[in-house]
Amino acid sequence: MNTPCIILSDVSVQQFGKTVLDQVSFCLKSNQHLAITGNAGSGKTVLAKTIASHIFYKGKIDIHFTANAQLLPKVVLAENTETWKNLSNVSDFYYQQRFNSCDAEDSVTVSGALETVTTHLRAKEKSSLINKWLQQLNLLHRVNTPLIQLSNGEQKKLQLIKVLLQKPQVLILDKAFTGLDVKSRKELHQILNALAAEGTKVILITDKKELPECITHVAALEDGRLIAFESKENFNWTLLKKQKNLEAAVTEIPAMPDHQQYPHILDMKEVTVQYGAKVILHKISWEIMQGEKWLLKGANGAGKSTLLSLITADNPQAYANDIRLFGKQRGKGESIWDIKKNIGYVSPELHKYFDTHISVYQTIGSGFFDTMGLYRKLNEEQETILKAWMHAFKLTAYAEHSLSALSTGQQRWVLLARALVKNPPLLVLDEPCQGLDIAHIKAFTALIDSICQDRDTTLIYVSHYEDELPSCIQFKMELTEGKQLIKRKSVTLTAE
Repeated sequence: MNTPCIILSDVSVQQFGKTVLDQVSFCLKSNQHLAITGNAGSGKTVLAKTIASHIFYKGKIDIHFTANAQLLPKVVLAENTETWKNLSNVSDFYYQQRFNSCDAEDSVTVSGALETVTTHLRAKEKSSLINKWLQQLNLLHRVNTPLIQLSNGEQKKLQLIKVLLQKPQVLILDKAFTGLDVKSRKELHQILNALAAEGTKVILITDKKELPECITHVAALEDGRLIAFESKENFNWTLLKKQKNLEAAVTEIPAMPDHQQYPHILDMKEVTVQYGAKVILHKISWEIMQGEKWLLKGANGAGKSTLLSLITADNPQAYANDIRLFGKQRGKGESIWDIKKNIGYVSPELHKYFDTHISVYQTIGSGFFDTMGLYRKLNEEQETILKAWMHAFKLTAYAEHSLSALSTGQQRWVLLARALVKNPPLLVLDEPCQGLDIAHIKAFTALIDSICQDRDTTLIYVSHYEDELPSCIQFKMELTEGKQLIKRKSVTLTAE
């Protein structure tokens, strides 16, 4: 079945006084489907938003829709992250809010969110389509769940369902596979291939490892310029490797003092977390000694983020359970800041709710105090350490840039530096490479290996991708529907 034709002619975009798209031109013919690729900050997301007419541009974009009665003649973009409003019609969520059951009462549910995008459908068709996509993406059991209580992967699935229900002729997905477990990624491949066969033009921001069969062409960007537009078969992926080489960052780790010694980093016994009748974690026991490196794995919605929230002092249900952190029983007088000062943390949720209006310098500096902004002046020693980490991450030139002026991948790179700046004895890295390009991923995993080699730094690492795992990982904790499987010996580890 024919799909729309899209023609870009000398399309340019200016943002923050900088050219972020520079005279991009190509023709995506009927029955052709596109992957947009490039390193962090190359302009991929801006190009997607431009095609969807979400931002102002110069040049010309012609979209020739088809006479497909089953699909609407419009372009729908699913961005890399999504925000929503609560029942009070405001968006003032905070990243710990998911774990406070009382706060969920003002959050829209999954079914309520889907109602807002299906007003064009008849009642019978609406019910059928909603159930179809919920079941296909394994979200049917969460239909009455408040959005704030969904995991990162479940939120990504809901976002996908919302755009699929709109039945557009042109579907643009920005990093659609990030945050999804292996099974869900395979399912999404099948969905996209089927949509393409039924007349939807598919445009993805993705990389080589997530390239559905339906994709016919690849467009590569570098600093806002189109450096290649080729068929998938003829595209030269080594073009991307010739761009910015970031791996040198791992060779300049700032000097770090030895950590204080603790009898245990973590000791939890038969921990259970539930909200109403919904049990999220069931009798989890986990002991982590100082210097151990763990992989925490499990499918979307398995309970990983909830488990980590007990460790990072973000979940009030920690006080109702038997948990010792850094040798101290939770609830025996320590503040959450006493705990957080020992933890370097990054996660999709932290990134989602972080204030992007502050500068790169302020963002990294806030890591000393575990705050969402820098509210006090750094002392001389902290200033020296901060500058050393900015140099190691090649961020010195961006010190005064606001996070909002950076791409999503560049923002994540800054937050990773924030997690390391105070030399914490425990690193909790929840999908740390989400949104990073291949060069950044290699640089970061090499950096983690360097930090953990011959040191007593303790690591808890979460990833759905095998190629994003540091080689230093020794042990594995696996969750299945809130229950656990532990292997306390060195094994060949995979993300799923």
